[in-house]
Amino acid sequence: MTTDSKPRDVLLSGRGGSRNLAIRKRLGVAITLVGLLVYLLGAEPDLFGLDRSPVIGFIQIMVLLAGLGIICLGGYLIVDALWHTRGKTIAADIGLRIMATGYVIALATGTADLIGLGTRPLPSIPFFGYWQARGVLLGQIVILLGFLLMLPYGRWRKSGKRNGNGNGNGEIPTSPFRRGG
Repeated sequence: MTTDSKPRDVLLSGRGGSRNLAIRKRLGVAITLVGLLVYLLGAEPDLFGLDRSPVIGFIQIMVLLAGLGIICLGGYLIVDALWHTRGKTIAADIGLRIMATGYVIALATGTADLIGLGTRPLPSIPFFGYWQARGVLLGQIVILLGFLLMLPYGRWRKSGKRNGNGNGNGEIPTSPFRRGG
């Protein structure tokens, strides 16, 4: 047993950090897959033998939107794990907000009848119509754009050459506009 005067940070040090990183990625993938199952349960309940209505009603809409929210959460955990020790860029922060905005668009358009904006406001039976489906699809496209902005691509590239631009071990920064890193 060794006694160190400094506490070790398992998240950022060597082998423990990479193990924790792999666990975070796997947890994000598992949450995303659970969200996909919940989303499919709301979108196509007959896949699970649960379809009892010819129209998409309130419960189906809420399950579909809850599944979409779980997918967003799992995707965020995966992308956040990809950034691990590097500082996130401003584009990644903007991407997070765009992803959240896309979810709000999907939530607002999916529940339009319930909040009084749809073609069948309460007290009539809520109905998931053509325009609501297009609004949820638009929200999903905005979510996708947010995720694309959040990805950590193009930050560093490996090169065997040393031309004075890198940090001495072959890594060359490709973007001078980075935050916290």
